[in-house]
Amino acid sequence: MKWMRLAVVATAPAFIACGGGEAVRIERDALVPFASVPDRMDVESNPATPARIALGRHLYYDTRLSLDESMSCNTCHDLATYGVDGNPTSAGISGELGGRNSPTVYHAAGHMAQFWDGRAADVEEQAKGPILNPVEMAMPSEIEVMTRLRGIPEYVSAFEAAFPGDPNPMTYDNLGNAIGAFERGLVTPSRWDEYLAGEEDALTPDEREGLAASLEAGCQACHAGAYVGGNLFQKLGLVEPWPSQTDPGRFAVTGEEADRMMFKVPSLRNVAQTGPYYHDGSVTTLWEAVQLMDTHQLGRALTDDQIRAILVYLEALTGEIPTDYIVQPEPFGL
Repeated sequence: MKWMRLAVVATAPAFIACGGGEAVRIERDALVPFASVPDRMDVESNPATPARIALGRHLYYDTRLSLDESMSCNTCHDLATYGVDGNPTSAGISGELGGRNSPTVYHAAGHMAQFWDGRAADVEEQAKGPILNPVEMAMPSEIEVMTRLRGIPEYVSAFEAAFPGDPNPMTYDNLGNAIGAFERGLVTPSRWDEYLAGEEDALTPDEREGLAASLEAGCQACHAGAYVGGNLFQKLGLVEPWPSQTDPGRFAVTGEEADRMMFKVPSLRNVAQTGPYYHDGSVTTLWEAVQLMDTHQLGRALTDDQIRAILVYLEALTGEIPTDYIVQPEPFGL
């Protein structure tokens, strides 16, 4: 039997039994950096009432939030395909491509900030950005958006129900709050959560072997928590400079030199379904994505067998799409 000592952040060293034809056993102390996904990701500042969630669901799917009525939030963040469109970068109403990959909206509400550069604090703020972005949905102003919605009687009633007691419920901020309330229910529980809860057999022996390889490599230093990421900014090219320095990352937001090439660490939940990868969508395969992390972030040289094992574990992070929750409603006013 072969033993490997793992240095795990914020916990005691753990041991893994592996090799010799025996199933991998991972000590529970090694799982301290992780947590199960919650049922919802609500916050007190935006109560997720049924009426608010229902309004947000309508708005999320409504193409009338774009200038030519051709795009909705779901266009680039397709909830039926794990919250992505599968493109390196997404095209707006004119066909012009955005500068960054559209990340999955699943679990985004649980992240410490939104967008690759963290320029929005939460999903409520994030939801308001693409609608007014001239390259994306291209609405000219908040006033134009709300004027369009006020012309649809069902929306007037829905905003009043979602924000009772508000003397002016039909505001652009409330639009963001409604979409945010809906997005805070976009979770995809998986066998990984069952494993974290103590069900050892929830992961197959091969998947546990891949988890062991991931822990040994040190991936949990950045990809931890309930979302296996999404909880810190990290420099891309921490050990070896990243091949492309075109996008300065968070530096473009803060102007601080320390933030150059800093990006939000993406969640690994559903990562096998949400390529292409990285902020620019330049990497098409998960194999290459792991190799690049190994070289540029960890300064290691994983073997093909280790990468193969890690990929098996990453597949186990694929969860169940909440098909009932994401049912597209009949559009208001049509």
